[in-house]
Amino acid sequence: MATVTATLREAARLLTGLSDTPRLDVELLMAEALGVSRSDMLLCHHDSEVPARFAELLNRRLEREPVAYILGRQEFYGRDFAVTRDTLIPRADSETVVQAALDAARPDARVLDCGTGTGALLLTFLAECPQATGIGIDTSSGAGMVAAANVEALGLTGRAQIVRRDWNQPGWADDLGRFDLVIANPPYVEENADLQPDVRDFEPASALFAGPDGLDDYRVLVPQLPALLTENGVAVLEIGHRQAQSVSEVARNQGFTAEVHQDLGGRDRALVLRLTLGKGESTS
Repeated sequence: MATVTATLREAARLLTGLSDTPRLDVELLMAEALGVSRSDMLLCHHDSEVPARFAELLNRRLEREPVAYILGRQEFYGRDFAVTRDTLIPRADSETVVQAALDAARPDARVLDCGTGTGALLLTFLAECPQATGIGIDTSSGAGMVAAANVEALGLTGRAQIVRRDWNQPGWADDLGRFDLVIANPPYVEENADLQPDVRDFEPASALFAGPDGLDDYRVLVPQLPALLTENGVAVLEIGHRQAQSVSEVARNQGFTAEVHQDLGGRDRALVLRLTLGKGESTS
C-alpha cells in the first residue's frame, strides 16, 4: 500500500520542472483528495492510504492545469475565493493593490472595482473596511457569477453589488454615480507575450491581453476616471512590472499624479492616481 508520505515524494518529483512549487502543489492536491486541510494532512496522515482520486488530480496538474482551478479556490489576503476558468486566479502580487488602496482611501469609501473577476480586490477591501460599500463590474457573466458567490460566502451581501458592464461601451457608467475609490486590475499583457502554459492555456484571454504593448485598456479606462471619482477620490491600478512609466504617462495626460507601489518581490505593481488641483469636478 502506497502511503501519503511516499506518494507525495514521488508526485513532487514528477512535477519538478513543470511547477515552481511542486511540493506545495502535491500537498494541496493530496489534502483535497483526503478531504482534510493541508495542515491536518501533514500532521495526521503520513501513513494513510492514498485516495484513488489523488491520481486524477495529479494528472490534471501534470497537464499544467493550475492548482487553483483544480481545487476551485484560491487564498488571497488570508481569505478563500472561489475561482473558475471564467476568472483570473488571484495572485499574491495583487495584494499590493489592496494594501495601496487601504492606505490611500477613506475606510468608509464607496468603491468601484473595474474588471472584478473573482471580486478579490473589491471584497478584500470591504472585508477590511466594514463601513465601505462597493460595486464590481465585469464583461463576463461567468465571472460575475463567481464574484457574486464570493460576496455571499464572505458575508458581504448588502455591501457589495456585482454588475455586468464593459468600459469600452458608451454610457456604461451613467447610472453608477461617483466613487471615493476606483480599483482595477485590467488586462495588461502584450498580445505576443511568451506566457507559461499554466496561464496561456487555462486563464481567460480576455482578462489577460491588451494589445501589442499591453496598454490598450489603460488608454480607454484612465480617461474615464475623472468622471467616476469624487472630488478627493483616488484610483489604484495594477500594472505589469515594466509598465509604471508608460501608464503613469497616460494618467498624467488626464490630470493625475501617479505614485508607484512595489510588490513583495520589489517589482512595480500598483499605481495610486490622484487628480491634480482643479482637475476634478466637485460633487457638492
